[in-house]
Amino acid sequence: MSNTKNTSDSQPMQQSSQDSQKAQKPQESQKSQTSQTSQTSGESRRPRPMEVLREARAQLAELTGMTAESVSSFEQTEEGWALEVEVLELERVPDTMSLMASYEVELDADGQLTGYRRVRRYERGRSDARRSGGH
Repeated sequence: MSNTKNTSDSQPMQQSSQDSQKAQKPQESQKSQTSQTSQTSGESRRPRPMEVLREARAQLAELTGMTAESVSSFEQTEEGWALEVEVLELERVPDTMSLMASYEVELDADGQLTGYRRVRRYERGRSDARRSGGH
């Protein structure tokens, strides 16, 4: 009998927690509507560099299915952003023999990926060859 009593006592608490969740949802939807309104009214802010870096790595990894390990160059352009991202293309043992690649990644002003291309492929353990001719 004590179990039935506990169950009936717990029902009002469950009800009140459901009520509080319902009360929070309209506030959350108001926040999302406010942020959408400010973005559509032309007040959208330009993303910060760290946001762009994180988003670029995530988008490239999602599109290629490969792990974006680091960003070796990053600059703001007239159109948005340009990055060079180092990607693990083929994992080998030992790790120094793994195949890496550098990808040029272009993003628009909002930080959305607009294009990418592989510009170099190399083994992780190898450094760039030095150029002759005094350059």
